[in-house]
Amino acid sequence: MTDNNKAEIKQDLRMSRRQLLYLGAGLGLMAIPGLSPLAKSTPQKKIGLQLYTLRDLMAKSVPETLKLAASIGYKEVEFAGYFDHKPEVLRGILDGEGLTAPSAHAPLESLQKDFEPLIDAAQILGHRYIVVPYLSDEQRGTGIDTYKRLAEQFNILGESCSKAGLKFAYHNHAFEFDKVDGQIPYHVLLEETDPQHVYMELDLYWTAKAGRDPLEYFRKYPGRFPLWHVKDMDDKGDFTDVGRGVIDFPPIFAAAGMAGLEHGFVERDQTDDLINTIRQGYKGMKQLASLAEA
Repeated sequence: MTDNNKAEIKQDLRMSRRQLLYLGAGLGLMAIPGLSPLAKSTPQKKIGLQLYTLRDLMAKSVPETLKLAASIGYKEVEFAGYFDHKPEVLRGILDGEGLTAPSAHAPLESLQKDFEPLIDAAQILGHRYIVVPYLSDEQRGTGIDTYKRLAEQFNILGESCSKAGLKFAYHNHAFEFDKVDGQIPYHVLLEETDPQHVYMELDLYWTAKAGRDPLEYFRKYPGRFPLWHVKDMDDKGDFTDVGRGVIDFPPIFAAAGMAGLEHGFVERDQTDDLINTIRQGYKGMKQLASLAEA
């Protein structure tokens, strides 16, 4: 890999929002292999929910929580744990509520130790993506070489997932954008993983929290971001419901085709009103989709 390939994303790669709006891709528009990001796509109207938002309700009753999500209008969910339910049972609940689960989070240590059971469960549940959601302090280490080793592990896991008919992805927070030994870990993970086997689930809140522009990444790494977590930020930098905060979502959603977006999941890590949060999240996502399609 050349030094140029490892260079940090430069500010001159920025595109104006006006240019990006003309890319013409709405919520869920998928980048079609072999076509430019400007190619037309068919909007995917399904709106997803990351179930970590409802983890307290999931711990009480998985069936009732999934019923709640479906009643609001969600058609897709992303699991963050199965809460001691067998995959076959969960699949029956999903089917009964008219839901699909294209993605699930799985800790890195679980993938390393229990890969085959996780893959079996994913296939039963109809997942298309297995996502590593977080790195502990120990997993991050103290030097950039740790991330280079992680990239090697991701390549191995990604290829194994591909052989099983699934895709592997990594979900970011803000710490991946802090320089380590003069390099940005997130850039290392992008540059040193195989784009055919390793994808990114871009958390729009944490990316904004780190002061990074998603549009830069979409332009430099088109098609690498098929999954998004859609959560908003208030004027103090804290979590708020989608559409109630300061993140400028429309230009981001307008570049969905370039990003390769397939599934967008509403999420809020902490909230005092779960029901209102997921209702407003659905409403906000629906408005964004309509705006992008206009």
